Parts: sequence; C-alpha cells; structure tokens
Amino acid sequence: MELFFSPTSPYVRKVMVLLHETNQIDDVTLTTASGTPLALAKGLATHNPLSKVPALIRPDGPALYDSRVICQYLDDRAESGLYGEGESRWENLTLEATADGILDAALLMTYETRLRPVDKQFNDYIDAQWHKIENATIAVEDRWMAHLAGALSMGQIALACALAYVDFRHGERNWRQSAPQLDDWYAGFGERDAMKSTIPPK
Repeated sequence: MELFFSPTSPYVRKVMVLLHETNQIDDVTLTTASGTPLALAKGLATHNPLSKVPALIRPDGPALYDSRVICQYLDDRAESGLYGEGESRWENLTLEATADGILDAALLMTYETRLRPVDKQFNDYIDAQWHKIENATIAVEDRWMAHLAGALSMGQIALACALAYVDFRHGERNWRQSAPQLDDWYAGFGERDAMKSTIPPK
C-alpha cells in the first residue's frame, strides 16, 4: 500500500498511529504530499479529487481518502477491533467525530492566522473556533472518561491526535484548564510508542 501523507497533518497522524498499533506500518510506503487551501498538494488529485491527505493506494480496490474511511479500512484489514461492535462501535465513531471536530476547528484557527494577512484576520471567528474546542473537551470529560479508561480504541487514538495538534499549534490557549481528567488521560496516552513515533517535526 502507498500512503500520501504530511508529517504535520493531524489527520495523517491518526492513520500512522493506527498503523503502528496494529503492526501494519511496514506494509505501507509513505509518499509526501502536503499543501494548504491556497496551494493544493501537487499530483494528489489523481487519487483524491479534493487534493487532501491522507490518501491510501491499496492493491485490492480504488484509492481511499478521508482519515475516518482509511482508519476503518485498516482496522478491518488487521482485524484489530478498534471500533468495537454494537453500541461500542457507535461510541467510538461518535468520539472519533468529536475528535475530528476539534481538529477541524483548530485547523481553521491555524489557517486564519497563517494564510490571511494580519489586517484581514477575524479574531471573533478564531475565538468561536476555540469555543468549539473547549466545548468538545468538556463534553469528553463529562461523557467519555470511562471509555477512555478502557481497552485501546479508535476513539482514543483520534482524540489523542486531536489534543496533540491543539497543543502543537495553539498550546498557549491551554485546553487543560477546563478538562483536568482529560489532561491526565492524555499525558498517559502520549507515552505510547505509537504516539512517540509520530510526533510531528517542529
């Protein structure tokens, strides 16, 4: 398989952590393909018409794109059960969607400050995105701590990668103030070899 990736993409990191945790990392060739909303990744549109990473070329079908699609494919391939069954599956999918929502908001904040000229940046918009992140971390603290204390799951991987990206790009905002239990869990999860092996370059 071939994975189009960027080492700083948090969506790619979800896939990379899953590959490490399920011992599939050696089955994948990594091809760098990075871009921004203003400069699309070159050559990627052939495999993903949205020109976004990650995109996975596989031997048994057309290319897959969107991290959630790729992660479910790789989970099925390894028969690792990271999404669970029955009600557990819906919990994992919802937690992964919450984590991706955190990433979406954090990326919009990043694009607003990095891609727009200073005089065109909209601070109220940035603060509104941060409010989504705070709401999500509080919701996880209120609803999912028991799930996070359980066996390894895709929801856990997605959430850890989301929080890592928030720290990476917006650490000064300190999401931990309103989610101390989540902070404790994240500190422990970050010690996993798969997380350490996928830390993005500064």
